[in-house]
Amino acid sequence: MRDELLGLQVQDRDYVVVGATPEQMVAQGFQPVGKDFPVFLHPLTHEQYALARTERKIARGYRGFQVYASPEVTLEQDLARRDLTINAIARDASGRLIDPYGGCADLREGVLRHVSPAFAEDPVRILRVARFAARFPNFRIAAETLDLMRTMVDEGEVDALVPERVWQELAKGLMEAVPSRMFLTLRECGALARILPEVDRLFGVPQPPQHHPEIDTGVHTMMVVDLAATQNHSLPVRFAALTHDLGKGTTPAEILPRHIGHEARGVSLIRAVCRRLKIPNECRDLALVVAKFHGKVHRAQEMRPQTVMRLLQEVDALRQPDRFEAFLLACECDSRGRSGFEAQPYPQADLLRRALRAARSVDAGEIATKHGTPETIRQAVYRARLEAVTQALTQKAFVRGEDPTQGVSL
Repeated sequence: MRDELLGLQVQDRDYVVVGATPEQMVAQGFQPVGKDFPVFLHPLTHEQYALARTERKIARGYRGFQVYASPEVTLEQDLARRDLTINAIARDASGRLIDPYGGCADLREGVLRHVSPAFAEDPVRILRVARFAARFPNFRIAAETLDLMRTMVDEGEVDALVPERVWQELAKGLMEAVPSRMFLTLRECGALARILPEVDRLFGVPQPPQHHPEIDTGVHTMMVVDLAATQNHSLPVRFAALTHDLGKGTTPAEILPRHIGHEARGVSLIRAVCRRLKIPNECRDLALVVAKFHGKVHRAQEMRPQTVMRLLQEVDALRQPDRFEAFLLACECDSRGRSGFEAQPYPQADLLRRALRAARSVDAGEIATKHGTPETIRQAVYRARLEAVTQALTQKAFVRGEDPTQGVSL
């Protein structure tokens, strides 16, 4: 209902059935699928229909609810258990809007407001509010809702969240229009320090002098994530953008604003985050190579062909070219994720793409037929690839009138 009223494309519809029993639904051909509460699939459209229900808190965490569904539960009672007023609007079969909690007014005014004090019973709602802030960047969070979120964090409700649900909401937030608003909202209510302390620590940490020190590492990270979103990049790229500088949050104070060794610290932190939140391997693996090697990519124009070839091997580009492309996209977002740099070109990526194409053009199978042992084959393939990379890079330098003997400076 919310998206329809906002004039947005409706992805799915929620149907609430009032005055019916599970037996009546089955008798009409509906297929039961709900485990915790009565949900049914329509026999023809396969859309979900849920019986009107209420909930009662019986334990901590988002699973600590007792659900009550019966024909006596009204639509208004069902809507009262929703998180936000903009999600507590319905339309009946005749087309009449039912809006008992002022959701339409909040839609018009751009406000994210909780429906009732029952909001505090489910810590997932903190994540959902933050995600909606990322989806609707022109909306503000009502002051009383933000206060309630802070209270929930102070009372430890967030600590009861299970890792899978945290990642589910974070992943959705990363894929929204302005992901930074999710993390900034979580930080404002104190939840980020409990859910992702590795990211929370980045705020207030200075950038190296050569990296626009007027913004700190946390602000820079948010700009990188938002740039990845504007480019419509995949979830793994956006997660890598979020975590590429985690190591800077643990830089010893005595060496700031330098960040010596932050790449290795970042790799360890990413591994810990991914274990804790059970993050998919695809996201983890890309984040690890970005954290470890993004600094080298930024210096690609200064590299000689041998160094470029070594970088391709280190990031396993020859065997995983698709991941290498995602790796370059994340590195580009890092380079451009600074005020005034959003539209700047990033020639390092094209240089490395050209190098990879050259290296992959070598026929390793043909070379293997001319050599007798695995070691001689490996060495011969490497030499051929290095020669191909050198030619590809130096030819480009000649075209631009540069001296290929002085390395690659495009």
